[in-house]
Amino acid sequence: MADGGGEEVQVVSLGGKGSSLSSSSVNAIAAGQARLRIDSSALDRLTTQTQSPPPQSLKTCRIPIPETLTPVECRASLVVLLNKLLRHPNPSQIRTVLPNLIADALNSDSGVAPSLGSVEVTEEEGLVVQNSCAELYGVSAVIDHEAAALATVVDAVAALSCEALKGNDLAFNSTDSGDGHVDKDEIGVAGDMKLLLSGSKMAGKNSIQAISKIPEVHGGLRQFVKSVHSMTRVKLNSSVKAVDGGEREAVAAKLQPLPALRNVGANSLSRAKLNVEAVGIESSRTGLLTLFEEKCPTEIDLSNAAKLVSDLLFEEDYPAFVHALNCLLETVWNVVSWEVVTAFVVLEGGDLEGAMTTEVNGGDKPVDKKSEKKKKKAVLGKGTSLTVQLIKEWLQRKEVGSSDGQTVLEKWVEDVLLFFNHKRPKFGELVTTVKGIVESNESRRLPKLPKGTRDFSKEQMTIREKAFSIIADVFKRHGATALDTPVFELRETLMGKYGEDSKLVYDLADQGGELCSLRYDLTVPFARYVAMNGITSFKRYQIAKVYRRDNPAKGRYREFYQCDFDIAGQYEEMGPDFEVIKILTELLNELDIGDYEVKLNHRKLLDGMLEICGVPSEKFRTICSSIDKLDKQSFEQVKKEMVEEKGLSAVTADKIGTFVKERGSPKELLLKLKQEGSDFLLNASSKRALDELDILFEALDRSKCISKVVFDLSLARGLDYYTGVIYEAVFKGTTQVGSIAAGGRYDNLIGMFGTKQVPAVGVSLGIERVFAIMEQVQKDRNQIVRPTETQVQLSILGDKSKLPLAAELAGELWDSKVKAEYVVNKRSDKHMARAKESKVPWMVLVGDKELESGTVKLKNMEANIEEEVPRATFVQELQRRLKE
Repeated sequence: MADGGGEEVQVVSLGGKGSSLSSSSVNAIAAGQARLRIDSSALDRLTTQTQSPPPQSLKTCRIPIPETLTPVECRASLVVLLNKLLRHPNPSQIRTVLPNLIADALNSDSGVAPSLGSVEVTEEEGLVVQNSCAELYGVSAVIDHEAAALATVVDAVAALSCEALKGNDLAFNSTDSGDGHVDKDEIGVAGDMKLLLSGSKMAGKNSIQAISKIPEVHGGLRQFVKSVHSMTRVKLNSSVKAVDGGEREAVAAKLQPLPALRNVGANSLSRAKLNVEAVGIESSRTGLLTLFEEKCPTEIDLSNAAKLVSDLLFEEDYPAFVHALNCLLETVWNVVSWEVVTAFVVLEGGDLEGAMTTEVNGGDKPVDKKSEKKKKKAVLGKGTSLTVQLIKEWLQRKEVGSSDGQTVLEKWVEDVLLFFNHKRPKFGELVTTVKGIVESNESRRLPKLPKGTRDFSKEQMTIREKAFSIIADVFKRHGATALDTPVFELRETLMGKYGEDSKLVYDLADQGGELCSLRYDLTVPFARYVAMNGITSFKRYQIAKVYRRDNPAKGRYREFYQCDFDIAGQYEEMGPDFEVIKILTELLNELDIGDYEVKLNHRKLLDGMLEICGVPSEKFRTICSSIDKLDKQSFEQVKKEMVEEKGLSAVTADKIGTFVKERGSPKELLLKLKQEGSDFLLNASSKRALDELDILFEALDRSKCISKVVFDLSLARGLDYYTGVIYEAVFKGTTQVGSIAAGGRYDNLIGMFGTKQVPAVGVSLGIERVFAIMEQVQKDRNQIVRPTETQVQLSILGDKSKLPLAAELAGELWDSKVKAEYVVNKRSDKHMARAKESKVPWMVLVGDKELESGTVKLKNMEANIEEEVPRATFVQELQRRLKE
């Protein structure tokens, strides 16, 4: 697009090499805000390659623009048709006559719909005219332009209402968790609203549904705008197809999410009504209500407009459909404009009252300086204050005052409506300014988190540290020592250990000859460490982060903690296996997460089962990966994968299905599998597994934890390195998080890194999912989390000159190992507010009175009891009370 001409008139050039037509340009020409010029290179192409056709090859054609369209919509349609003619892939078949005729019509009177009547066209020109869908794309371009402006302005308008109604802004605290389970547009709206209201002293009190729904409703509008824009941008600049291939249906499908518009209008109307009720001056409220009820569209108007759009879409009357959709958009714009008016009157009602009083008195109103001093100006957010200032500057330029029989209120309303009239020639400047208000805010420049990662607040860290402490205590109780390994390993160390999950390993860029990858788990690094150091017996634990190049989802992250416990070395048969499972039950019991179960199976039993069913040995591992999906998919889905993708016969898959459905009490199911004649007893691998499970289940029974174990033949665990018992803990509460712990025996993994085989068994706790459960449990129990362990708040009443005193007394507390914080402030209410916020059990108060008497005041916050004690012994007195 090229601009030219005078300062006031924009010129849009069409047909230039490499140029493209935008919705904004279409709208500017259609609204008469820009003149049209056909690029000379386009005319040269048509002129030099065109010969006058014989008269008999011409036919009369009428430009197919429905009479129901508005002048702006008609003009937009002609702009699109002109561009289609200029972009024809074979310009030799298009004469200059028709493009020039359309351009002249568009540059004539902009206030009416151009009437071209019937025109003579060649066959190819006729095809362009008939198949261009110009009426659809033209109106779509207007909708695209107007809806994009609405999506920008509507947040700023809603922020004004939030201030006017003193609405609660908690709904705008939403952030992207990075797990891929959030609506990006809703998060974007919430962030913009937060920026607009930043610094406000008015928002945040009243719970109002029309405000709490803003992220959801405006997020839907943003999705609608994206859909319309992506379609329009392509269709405006594509060439015409020789045959109609469902173009109109495709356009209608993109424009279909009309509830987004309807919801924006309804939500805005709700806030506007509340604004009218919130006007503090009765005379202003009454006058505004009269104007509002007379001129603002109603719920019925919105519903009727939306219903008409829906009906026309169902009837497949596509030109009427896009026109009706544009009318609905116009209705929504009118509602939003009235929301601006009503919010502004609430926020600036004092100025209006003064103007109205002056009008009534017929002259200047004496200023009462005392009353003026008493009035406290409302502190608005940074964004909303700028929006209000823009409106006030507009009103000043319009010289607000009654005229032609209008009251001051009527003139205010008229001028504010004009300011927010989206058809006003310079309305685009307002849109740009509002966009700039949000984008210029420094908070907008803050960095973002990568997907699949998270920050943790002080309250969340309190829960995490408590959990880590419990976990480490359980591990140490069983004689484990801590180990730490590098966060990245040589790529060759990690490859070939995780089966199909090897694709999830994060590879690092080559940094000098070594190919490295981030660790996928803690087990393989542990095995590498044992082999590298020639260790033959080791009981270790490790709590550290691991990394997986997975698709983020709810409960699934790319960076997360694992808590591992492993026993490596030669021990009595099934002894380490029993102890690891016992540790797992102790962990989950002491973390107090609620009901859970530990699913258990044996890899040799699985191998025997697959052999019995006729699965080739080279396919054991890949079929195990399929079986491992049975906790998330039906057997029919898993069967389809095994047959169609992995080459098993349907008969073999069905045999597997009869076995993997077996699940129940460990001892009872084991007894069933060991019955005389069982296929498992005839297979060496499965018989060995059943004998080992017999020993294991007896040990678990004697240790009183077998009640939490379920023997489940569908448990497969997809990792390649497992060789014996495998297990997985699953939470059975309402919080859906999937597996929360897993592990098994891996006798050959350590030998892969050295010359000596060292058998090992271990368990890994999926701590991130456990944290999610613990947070929900605390929420359900209404438990309050104290983010600090501070026992005492030392409160020094005074100014900054009292810092040395604070340092002296706080130093005595810290030297005595008392967890303390100090506050220096003149105002006692600030000290109390800080103590209540941090929920400290004790306060030590020192003011001038205490300094003179050589005492300090101890305050028990829970009992609300104060007592004075000698300054010299206050630490000992406090320690005694903390122990009580």
